[in-house]
Amino acid sequence: MLTLASTGSVPVAAIIPLAVIALGFVAYCLYDLSRSPVRYLPKWVWAIICLVSIPLGGVVYLLVGRDHR
Repeated sequence: MLTLASTGSVPVAAIIPLAVIALGFVAYCLYDLSRSPVRYLPKWVWAIICLVSIPLGGVVYLLVGRDHR
């Protein structure tokens, strides 16, 4: 017979690595944002976009917002 504790621990164990990867990606985007020139929006707006919509905000910043000069 399964208990609530045994069924609840499996999804958490699967989500923890994804959460660590997502936080690492956001940290990388914020670090890159602090070091690189940006296009189209101020840096603080890009930072909010990266933090609010994980991981889509970071992907949009890396593809569109970062100035590659």
